Amino acid sequence: MAITARHRAYRFRCYPTLEQARQLVQTFGCVRLVYNMALDARAKAWYRRQERVNYVQTSALLTKWKRRNDLAFLNEVSSVPLQQALRHLQHAYAGFFEKRTDYPHFKRKRVGTGSAEYTKSAFTFRAGELRLAKQADPLRIRWSRPLPHGSEPTMVTVSRDASGRWFVSMLIEEDIPTLPERGEAVGVDAGLSALFTLSTGERIVNPRHERGDRARIRQRQQALSRKRKGSNNYHKAQIRLARAHARVADRRRDFLHKLTTRLVRENQVIAVEDLNVRGMLSNHTLARAIADASWSTFRRMLEYKAEWYGRDLVVVDRFMPSSKICSACGTIKRTMPLNARTFTCSDKACGHVEDRDANAAKNILAAGLAVAACGDGVRPKRS
Repeated sequence: MAITARHRAYRFRCYPTLEQARQLVQTFGCVRLVYNMALDARAKAWYRRQERVNYVQTSALLTKWKRRNDLAFLNEVSSVPLQQALRHLQHAYAGFFEKRTDYPHFKRKRVGTGSAEYTKSAFTFRAGELRLAKQADPLRIRWSRPLPHGSEPTMVTVSRDASGRWFVSMLIEEDIPTLPERGEAVGVDAGLSALFTLSTGERIVNPRHERGDRARIRQRQQALSRKRKGSNNYHKAQIRLARAHARVADRRRDFLHKLTTRLVRENQVIAVEDLNVRGMLSNHTLARAIADASWSTFRRMLEYKAEWYGRDLVVVDRFMPSSKICSACGTIKRTMPLNARTFTCSDKACGHVEDRDANAAKNILAAGLAVAACGDGVRPKRS
């Protein structure tokens, strides 16, 4: 059993005092302001003078901004989250130049929400107590699970969501042992009637979290629309609506965490499709159901958990016609409409009859095992 040191984040609810909350909200605003000012400076330098500005130059600009009378309030918060904002902007530009992400955009102002990142020089962690820079008292944290024995956070991120909940995320360098090797392999076909269908024939029921809470969300949206914008009642209705959305997101995330952990523990090889989720969302008839299924989050969880525990995650090419191939003989059907829920191979071939999703999951598994064996991509068969 191999043991690999990896960075892992532990997230907890926290309950700052009124003074701590005021100081953190001020920090969130300064972080957003510095990020936007640096982005504006870099964009103007390029479009006006064809000059590239890097992190070191924006850090020098931050020093100048702090000396301005109208920006003197930047000195009231810790400088570390401000420097981290500049580093995040540098990473955003790097992703854009590598064609992995879009051009960086300005951060919007949302009342009460935001985040601030503190490196090791801006906090102390002793005897289970976390003290942030510029704060005298420790932050009250609800320890829902213990940190690894003898570990200390290398980075701390404090955030607040739209529903008013405070969170603290601690980045820990942890030795994660890989799981014992297994002989099982599974193919996973994503769907809507059944959230996922496994090559073993098991169907994962779609919990449809958003549909279950749709009436509550609609009621709170209507209540918000009747309030005068900017009033105290409007702000309270906003929080109630945000809590309804947070309930859906929390339940969905919990369900996917349990499912992905189970798949990683039970199988050595997991094969999934490379779905174009963004393109599927353009279908306005199914967009809400596809967003509620959260296939992208499912794949992201599988990726890092498989890396942690020594499993093989194989992503099959999205153009492989998994629903049209017979899992028994390999014959490809010309058409397979969405309303046909049973796959029936032609009598001239083998006459195999099987559930459409289970048949596709078996084809995904076969393609995934081929990729794992030869290391090549899987493309559709050509006649």
